[in-house]
Amino acid sequence: MSVLVVGSVALDSIETPFGKVEEVVGGSATYFSSAASLYAKVNLVGVVGEDFPLERIAFLRERSVDLRGLQVASGRTFRWKGRYDFDLNVAHTLDTQLNVFATFHPVLPPEYGSPRFVFLANIDPDLQMEVLDQVEGVDLSILDTMNYWIENKKSSLLQAISRVNVVTMNEAEARQLVGSYSLIRAAREILSLGPDVLIIKKGEYGAVMFTDTGYFVAPAYPLESVKDPTGAGDSFAGGCIGYLAECGTPSPLQLRRAMIHGSVVASFCVEDFSTERLQRLSRADILARYREFQQFTHFEALDEV
Repeated sequence: MSVLVVGSVALDSIETPFGKVEEVVGGSATYFSSAASLYAKVNLVGVVGEDFPLERIAFLRERSVDLRGLQVASGRTFRWKGRYDFDLNVAHTLDTQLNVFATFHPVLPPEYGSPRFVFLANIDPDLQMEVLDQVEGVDLSILDTMNYWIENKKSSLLQAISRVNVVTMNEAEARQLVGSYSLIRAAREILSLGPDVLIIKKGEYGAVMFTDTGYFVAPAYPLESVKDPTGAGDSFAGGCIGYLAECGTPSPLQLRRAMIHGSVVASFCVEDFSTERLQRLSRADILARYREFQQFTHFEALDEV
């Protein structure tokens, strides 16, 4: 079953306490596709400039990622430069050059048909709604966002949120969106806007899924070596949604399992810079770490008194 992703394909320059890289492949659609393609066929929509080294994403074609929706526009590719200190939950943006991404409008090739699963990566909410206007018969639509759109396009963002099944954001953004310090109250208000599921990303502390019937906590995998957290959130989404696409129509149990798959894939992503670790990742690797999750999150019920 195919998954449609619409987002950025970029060139990143990143510095962490554990190394430094220049002009490596990045972008939300790239990380998502690297992860989701381990489970399902992925159709990618994005834009790059004429300077983008397409050979660096050849591995995506090898994993059956359809790149016919990747526009090559006249100009330079979107670039992001950032730094992380020892608090790897916080990215310090040093430079952002939108370049061809500034005038990007997503166009779905006819060959993509009617996707059953749609991931709207962290882009302008007006563009997210442009995508929703082009698809029909979707089983599951997922929207990711960030503080920039909350601050600058809140009205459009609220409209987009009302049109999807699942929303993902980090905990600070959830509080900011509804003006509440309580994460539970914030989740309740966001769900009242229309989505069935809210997933709050908590970085190295995992993620929490909220629904009308309760919530589920997926911890992060305890790692000894972390090199670069860039793309962890999109890799989480790729593992989560890729698993759901593989399963078919999601059930509550599958949603919980998908959260763990997302956490597992994200844990591999941060072990190297760019998509390097994801390129070497296999389903056997994922299964082994999934089983470790089962072991360290299991506990017995209390004996009745």
